[in-house]
Amino acid sequence: MKYRSLWLKVLSAVLLFGAWQIAGMIPVSYAFPTFFESMSALVRMAGDGTLFQAYVETLRPLVVGVAISAVFGIGLGLWIGLSEKFDWLFSPIFIVMQSAPLAALIPLLVMAYGIGLTSKVFVVCIMAMPVIVLNTASAVRNTPSSIKEMGRSFLASDIEIILKIIIPAASPVIFSGLRLGISAGFIGAVLAELKITPTGVGDIITYSRSIADYPAMYAAIFSIILLAVLFLNLLERLEVYLFEGNVRGYASD
Repeated sequence: MKYRSLWLKVLSAVLLFGAWQIAGMIPVSYAFPTFFESMSALVRMAGDGTLFQAYVETLRPLVVGVAISAVFGIGLGLWIGLSEKFDWLFSPIFIVMQSAPLAALIPLLVMAYGIGLTSKVFVVCIMAMPVIVLNTASAVRNTPSSIKEMGRSFLASDIEIILKIIIPAASPVIFSGLRLGISAGFIGAVLAELKITPTGVGDIITYSRSIADYPAMYAAIFSIILLAVLFLNLLERLEVYLFEGNVRGYASD
């Protein structure tokens, strides 16, 4: 039972990659390579340094955008959760941002900020920040009133209640929102490279498709998915470590 979650993940990966290999061998499309062909292309690009050079470009807007989203997203979320007026004023904006097709805003960002790093950071932010803000606000808003009343009964000030009761109680959900926001940030980073200027991993995907090098294209797509999964698993482990006893578990456990 100790390794049940790990074995289930391994089994899921084996089934997925096996289906990928079979679909490529049939083939379902001339543009659909086998799993082993894609992995061969991945090893080749990693060996000649192409993939690592691409990630230097891809991770720049991702890291900057996620950092901005985390700081401002958690701050805004706390404010929205603590203030009914602020909630009424700003919550609808982030609800619309989360549900709207934000890719349609990319041409407007390009017109306003050009095709450089700024536009790509904005794309990451508009993908990641709504998730972080809404999860933080929900966590703060749903802090049990009984523990807040207990703090007041011990003559705690409003600042002490926020810092010592509300934020610690809401931290597990805030961290979960941060994890989901980073996941959305990965999507935003690749979307920006595909829609604004083909740089980094987006450049590999675009160029490989243009010359019909489909194994390289699928290898690049697989690499960004693999990086996101590994990073989110690390955050999941960190969350379990920091909030042991407060984390209710994951579907994979």
